[in-house]
Amino acid sequence: MPFDAPTPRTRINRLPKRGDYSQETIYGILDAAFICHVGFVVEGQPYVIPTSYGRAGDTLYLHGSAASRMLRTLAGGVDLCVTVTLLDGIVLARSAFHHSMNYRSVVILGKAAPVEGDAAKTEAMRVIVEQIVPGRWEHVRKPSAQELKATAVLSLPIDEASAKLRTGPPLDEEEDYALALWAGVLPLATRAGELIPDPRLHANAAQIPEHIERIRKRFGSAA
Repeated sequence: MPFDAPTPRTRINRLPKRGDYSQETIYGILDAAFICHVGFVVEGQPYVIPTSYGRAGDTLYLHGSAASRMLRTLAGGVDLCVTVTLLDGIVLARSAFHHSMNYRSVVILGKAAPVEGDAAKTEAMRVIVEQIVPGRWEHVRKPSAQELKATAVLSLPIDEASAKLRTGPPLDEEEDYALALWAGVLPLATRAGELIPDPRLHANAAQIPEHIERIRKRFGSAA
């Protein structure tokens, strides 16, 4: 795939110094998140739908109800755009104009294809579950034949992608640095709260599994 060599569609034109086309950066951002937004057009009407995803190698997997308009449309080979964004902070500048955000984002362009066969669909669903909570797949009941039939899974090759990032303090006009105004960055992060057990939790399942403890630590749980 053409990492480090942007296509005309993925080349960053606005603030190009923030662009990054390396596989390491793009995959690092994709692996740190689990929600994407999928953009596509149906009969001239644009849609942008949030959904979960999973990455395995050079492939992104999407899934949902077999009756989903989005998945049925994408399975037909229409052009799509997948975006993933991680918000790292609010940049508070001295001027209203230079307020910004620190972020890491990825845009993937291409066409998706249906994943066929129970074994392939099950593997793709494993990838998506593991993207959200690593280690979870081995602790849950696997999809039944009926559930697989009711689920559509798509694969999107990560062939045309770019990343864009902003880090650091505000970038004010030189004369504004003399203003007696507070400026800086307010860091932001997703935080884990207290676990809420299912009211119908089995009596023998009270102990919190290790993989859940790991993700609590990943998101900075204070518990």
